Amino acid sequence: MDDRVRRHAEILVDHCTDVSADDNVLVRAPTAAADLVEALYERLGERGARPTTEWRHRRAARAYRRALDAEDVRTADHRLAAMAETDVVILIKGGENAAEGSDVDPEKSAAASRAKRPILEERLDTRWVITQHPTPADAQRAELSTRAWEDFVYDAVDRDWDAQRRFQSRLVDVLEPAETVRIVSGDDTDLRLSVDGMGAFNDAGEDNMPGGEVATVPVVDSAEGRIAFDLPVTRNGREIRGGRLTFEDGEVVDHAAERNEAVLTALLETDDGARRLGELGIGMNRGIDEFTDNLLFDEKMGDTVHVALGDAMAECVPDDRELNESAVHADMLVDVSERSRIEVDSEVVQENGTFVFE
Repeated sequence: MDDRVRRHAEILVDHCTDVSADDNVLVRAPTAAADLVEALYERLGERGARPTTEWRHRRAARAYRRALDAEDVRTADHRLAAMAETDVVILIKGGENAAEGSDVDPEKSAAASRAKRPILEERLDTRWVITQHPTPADAQRAELSTRAWEDFVYDAVDRDWDAQRRFQSRLVDVLEPAETVRIVSGDDTDLRLSVDGMGAFNDAGEDNMPGGEVATVPVVDSAEGRIAFDLPVTRNGREIRGGRLTFEDGEVVDHAAERNEAVLTALLETDDGARRLGELGIGMNRGIDEFTDNLLFDEKMGDTVHVALGDAMAECVPDDRELNESAVHADMLVDVSERSRIEVDSEVVQENGTFVFE
């Protein structure tokens, strides 16, 4: 086994989730990530924890959803009960076919998202992390060789996360007292948000590995303007390309896409909260310096901004403020490396990808 796989497991268990002997641990992984699961079990055994694995099989999931009637979609109570007894969740990405599930009815996928919401809510109460195991399929999506993709993933994961946190704290200090944020990029993006009273989250590789962003939550009815997305958004195996959204009073009032617009429509129609924003994220990881068509990495780049439709990051919303709730949380990314700026309370904090404090 590649030593970097064991190092990846060590980071997930020690840095991201701080597993102890008292913890029930769920590892959810595709079969292509068997090496990382094996390394995790070694590390979890050293800690004395109690792990179990839920294997993801996209072909089986596709077959099930295609056969299932939409009215029969419901919450899996046994999974919900198991999640309620779980302390730590390690979610591993790694595909064999990124388009698996692309021929599933989007309405069924939306119904499945709604049915999974109680399980998601239980999972968010655990110590959880999402990460990536490098596979040839994802290397192909990134237009890299398998070896180059492995190097890219492990270089992004094995970093000085304490130093990254200190760097990102400078933007946290700007956002926490802020009232407004404006994002301008090219001719198609000019979005204004209120973040008045909201907290700022410093992601230094706990919930996401790799980490490398600072995030906050827009006031639920505040989004005004338009935004165009530079990278595709993949939902259930379908790529939404050239997506555009127009907001009024915090809600999407118009949308379009160059490819798979129907998938974007189905996403927005999942529930009432799916038309509102639950996150504004600003990438700050300078160790990620190229797009790979993989949002877990691309959204952390220092030249990117992303907003998420749907469920809000609860840790940024005070108890006395409205929390946008939805069965979806769909990140969408804007390249801000050229003809772009981010303004906070009318002051430019980043221009053409460079922060004023860099």
